[in-house]
Amino acid sequence: MTLVLVHGNPETTAIWDPMRAALERHGIGPDDVVALSPPGFGVPAPNDFGATMNEYRDWLTAELEELQAGGAGPIDLLGHDWGGGHVMRIAMERPDLIRSWCTDVIGLFDPDYEWHDAAQVWQSPRGEASIERMINRPDDESVAFYAGLGMGPEVSAAVVPHVNADMGRCILALYRDASQPAMSDLGFNIAAAGQRPGLCILAAGDHFTGGGVMHRRVAKRAGARVTELLDVGHWWMCENPGFAAHTVASWMTSLEGASAARLGT
Repeated sequence: MTLVLVHGNPETTAIWDPMRAALERHGIGPDDVVALSPPGFGVPAPNDFGATMNEYRDWLTAELEELQAGGAGPIDLLGHDWGGGHVMRIAMERPDLIRSWCTDVIGLFDPDYEWHDAAQVWQSPRGEASIERMINRPDDESVAFYAGLGMGPEVSAAVVPHVNADMGRCILALYRDASQPAMSDLGFNIAAAGQRPGLCILAAGDHFTGGGVMHRRVAKRAGARVTELLDVGHWWMCENPGFAAHTVASWMTSLEGASAARLGT
């Protein structure tokens, strides 16, 4: 098996480092985990990359196809923030590429979801000015800001150098493409994700992703299990990496027997 991790905004693969270290105590070592960076978020985006939802879906599809071709084995796909949104596109549209999926933002696909305040600014004519302030803020201020939100100082220090004009361009394009009703329209197909086992992580202190009612409502439509993590927020994998690793490892272990029968292997 291979655990594939996909992060979101404004992030790099560094957000997974604390959890990845803790996963080793569960027998899931470096060779078992692949952390992917969406274009513009920790790696450069090609000049012709429009950073739309469909382009990120196609990017992730290509990455998973390459992993399969390289003999990665059954893939358990875990996404955080926008990475969780990209994961759901795979779960709904290309379930043949994965053994299971896990997301912490499934509430975004609820018909009643409204984007958080920052997203609404990025989707508005004020977006460019907001991004300009974000990428030009002194590094020490940015590190303190993201650390305070839950990334922690070490992860924040690794992420901040990548909060640049390339990321800013992709933020604006992606969030504008996802303006409602785009997300709720995608949610009409959420039941298709039930073709593979799904886990929806609900971080109790996460105020960006719609809250527990929406999470549970959409998870039910997707035929997915919900695991609530108490005392953590949006960056749950950084705030309590030991518990995060236990949650992910327990999920993967529960799939070992069931996946063989489900996939006919």
